[in-house]
Amino acid sequence: MRVRIIFPLLVAAFASLAGPAQAQSPNDYPWCGVYADKAGATVCYFATYAQCRATLGGIGGSCIANPGFRGGPPVNRRH
Repeated sequence: MRVRIIFPLLVAAFASLAGPAQAQSPNDYPWCGVYADKAGATVCYFATYAQCRATLGGIGGSCIANPGFRGGPPVNRRH
């Protein structure tokens, strides 16, 4: 009976030590994909230009430098 009470308390205590999780911002990535559908949605979660092109290759769209990127200039920029 004690184990049923103590174990959840221990789990809760250890979980509280981990701290809060941080959400990833789209401004942390240097590349955005602009989808070619009617909506033209922009998704800025690409670390490299190649990753963006690989994702949009089958569905259509283009890759642009993220205007809100807070890091340095995007690397492997296509000229």
